[in-house]
Amino acid sequence: MLKTYMYRIYPSKKQKLIIDQTLETCRRLYNTFLYERKAAYKNDGKSITYHQQAISLPQRKKGNAYLEQVYSQVLQDVAKRADRAFRNFFRRTKAGEKPGYPRYKGEGRYNSFTYPQSGYGIENGKLKLSYIGSIKINLHREMEGVMKTCTIRRRNGKYYVCFSCEAEATPLEPTGRNVGIDMGVADFCITSDEEFFPSPRTYRKAEKALRRAHKKVSRRKKGSKRRGKAVAELARAHEKVAGQRRDIAHKTARKLIGKYDMIAHEKLQIKNMVKNRHLSKSITDAGWGIFFGILSYKAESAGRKVIEVDPYNTSQICSECGSIVSKKLSERWHKCPVCGYSAHRDVNAARNILNAAIA
Repeated sequence: MLKTYMYRIYPSKKQKLIIDQTLETCRRLYNTFLYERKAAYKNDGKSITYHQQAISLPQRKKGNAYLEQVYSQVLQDVAKRADRAFRNFFRRTKAGEKPGYPRYKGEGRYNSFTYPQSGYGIENGKLKLSYIGSIKINLHREMEGVMKTCTIRRRNGKYYVCFSCEAEATPLEPTGRNVGIDMGVADFCITSDEEFFPSPRTYRKAEKALRRAHKKVSRRKKGSKRRGKAVAELARAHEKVAGQRRDIAHKTARKLIGKYDMIAHEKLQIKNMVKNRHLSKSITDAGWGIFFGILSYKAESAGRKVIEVDPYNTSQICSECGSIVSKKLSERWHKCPVCGYSAHRDVNAARNILNAAIA
């Protein structure tokens, strides 16, 4: 299985200039590839392939000082990205989804480049990149497996490296326990074992600071340096909130995977749920989609099982006897008039989710 490890890197001023110039060169090349594909189809009704554009790179580099300063495989990956953009466009069109025709990348909108096979490595505790040099790196955790690709990413003035590694799964010891979890707003998630994980409310807690940052941007003159600084400050504030949300999701998923062999949750249509204007902000703040993705790949790595179940009536059915006990959303306690079972509404739902997964 593939695992990605991300580390913060600290390039020198000269290396930052080289990285930024590489990103700009890749952006211009990407836009060129898009233009050529679009023009070829419009004028001649022909499609240009990845191979055609990739083999043209040596000729393009002749006389182009910018392309000559970028590692050849990095440029090949730009061609792959352009090809992938069109493949995804045709796939979405065929599936009847909103297609989203590939768009040109504006200045500052191309923020990563990839070494797909070679040209990178870790030597003497530093990241070594072809055409860039040795860069200080914070290796805060050990990598497992064989490195396959290396991606340099720029985000809000900071620089990161992402290694994609092929590693074998390391299954945990079986616990013999299964659990159902119900996602909530008041509490992040509730288990069928009556364990409550509090909601992080990261956005709600940072809302005042974010509002001030947004006002600062709106008061600055467009195109000014002060507006640029305000935009960067706002981006860092949002990045902090997103990081806190991911951290909570990682810790919650790790705790559940360490305790249970099988974890069941509802297959939620989050895009439809956020259309509720009363709950949309709280649902988005909870980050259920991020959590499900993290839970899924951590479970695969640990040899655990994650099962999605139909959410229909999980809150209304009595988990003890199966009777329908209708409740409004504001009613937070379940009490069955048939069998007398009484529990928190979300605990009852989590038990129903577990029962459905086992069935």
